[in-house]
Amino acid sequence: MLKGIAASQGVAVAKVYKLEQPVLDIQKVEVTDLEAEKAKIERAFAKTVEDIEKIKETAAGHLAAEELAIYDAHLMMAQDPEFKSQILDEIENSKENAEYAAQTVASNMVSMFENMDDSYFKERAADIKDVSFRLLCNLTGKTIPNLATLDSPVIIVAKDLTPSDTGSLNKEFAKGFATEMGGRTSHSAIMARSLEIPAVVGVKDLMANVKSGDTVVLDAIAGEVIVNPDEKTIAEYKAKGAAYEKEKEELKSFKDQPSVSTDGHKVLIVGNIGSPADVQAVRDNGGEGVGLFRTEFLYMKSEDDFPNEDTQFAAYKEVLEAMQGKPVVIRTLDIGGDKKLKYYQFAEEMNPFLGVRAIRFCLQRKDIFRTQLRALLRASAYGHLCIMFPMIATVNEFKEAKQCYEDARAELIKEGVKVGDDVEVGCMIEIPAAAVLADQLAKYADFFSIGTNDLIQYSMAADRMSQSVSYLYQPLSPSILRLIKMTIDGAHKHGHWCGMCGEMAGDELAAPVLLGLGLDEFSMSATSMLRARRMINGLSYAEMQKLADKALEMDTMEEVSDLIKSAIGK
Repeated sequence: MLKGIAASQGVAVAKVYKLEQPVLDIQKVEVTDLEAEKAKIERAFAKTVEDIEKIKETAAGHLAAEELAIYDAHLMMAQDPEFKSQILDEIENSKENAEYAAQTVASNMVSMFENMDDSYFKERAADIKDVSFRLLCNLTGKTIPNLATLDSPVIIVAKDLTPSDTGSLNKEFAKGFATEMGGRTSHSAIMARSLEIPAVVGVKDLMANVKSGDTVVLDAIAGEVIVNPDEKTIAEYKAKGAAYEKEKEELKSFKDQPSVSTDGHKVLIVGNIGSPADVQAVRDNGGEGVGLFRTEFLYMKSEDDFPNEDTQFAAYKEVLEAMQGKPVVIRTLDIGGDKKLKYYQFAEEMNPFLGVRAIRFCLQRKDIFRTQLRALLRASAYGHLCIMFPMIATVNEFKEAKQCYEDARAELIKEGVKVGDDVEVGCMIEIPAAAVLADQLAKYADFFSIGTNDLIQYSMAADRMSQSVSYLYQPLSPSILRLIKMTIDGAHKHGHWCGMCGEMAGDELAAPVLLGLGLDEFSMSATSMLRARRMINGLSYAEMQKLADKALEMDTMEEVSDLIKSAIGK
């Protein structure tokens, strides 16, 4: 049995189709005819654009509009004059062959994204890899396998699957896939969920242990791949798959239900998004709003300067209109640390993760902050907008950011621009100092949203991306629960609501204790919503309050976990 990450749930049994991409062995060659090399680049880019357009046309038959937007992003990349000009400059400056120059530029871009801490942006490296690999194949005359030609039921096994690969899949024959690389937020995983086919990613040594023609069980509920199982095992997993499909149908009944405990306590189940294209999935899964819109992607995909007011306004307006009056929490620019911009040079710092980033950067560059606030306020006329400032550490920081908001609002009103009259301005709680001082911050903030990913790593002084200290990433640690409790109580003391937009909010095991602590809003990936609602709707708020009180007095995360499992019968 091989272990991985369940990226798209389900169970499948089928023969293996082992996808092996062409191997590129590109060497640096000094050239004298630079124009000939540049011409090769021009032809390769044109062919790459043509390829992506054909793949998009094929994918349009079985993917929704939001998934097809991935190919629009790929087309933008393949048509990006800056990407091409960097390669042409590399040829000119280094007097090297087209293939090596393209590989150098692409590798630098991939490395920048892969070294980011935020998993959402880290996974965007796959897009760059996909487009640049296709470009390099077109330069070297290599042929990329076409999964659209599958004509019998198989489970695809690969080192990695690109968005181009997954877009070519026909679910009639592609019963699922397993890869050595990837994570839950990679495009291949997102597309698998859209196609509703099982997928297990991050399977160590997969390619070495599986060959074409093997029979495999793909258990994308437990994140397991079982190679050449016996008939009894196959029967057991087919039964497990049938039970999962039955459960999935039952979950659909929760789509239009409110999120309310058995004794009548109401909460909100809302979605995390990274772009306007993600909104449809939130709506399809019964989202009661958007709890986190990461705006930094607008800045990171901009090519030569910070996105202007109109560009931002259009994106924010699109999301607010799509949510039809439901609350939308938009986080202001959270840049710095691992999130770099190609058009802006951040100052060198010993520890950039604890340096000038997020609200600290915005307060230093109020011109950039003002542009975003104006765009947000203009969009506020089209829905229920909640603006959230990230990485607040002190009351004075929040007050200064809030004043920038008030100034922008007054400026727009003076200009005769319509702005919403129900805008809420809140604070993201991800620094322990802010959690401890929540009752004071709540005098000035309209709401809180707890970013548990950073709150946990800052509280434990442990980088969550480091395998060596991963054991300290403990969402259910009593110390973390106490910080969450302080934050919720601080908000409630002043009559405000408190949400959570970190990974913990979508964790079914954490839901009972978070409900008991009084959390008002649970924000998570769209695919987690219906299960979270089913969990909440089956719990007694009064009983979970008692459970939370016990959890706060425990010594370890393991004790809390056992307490919750006992309470919910797991």
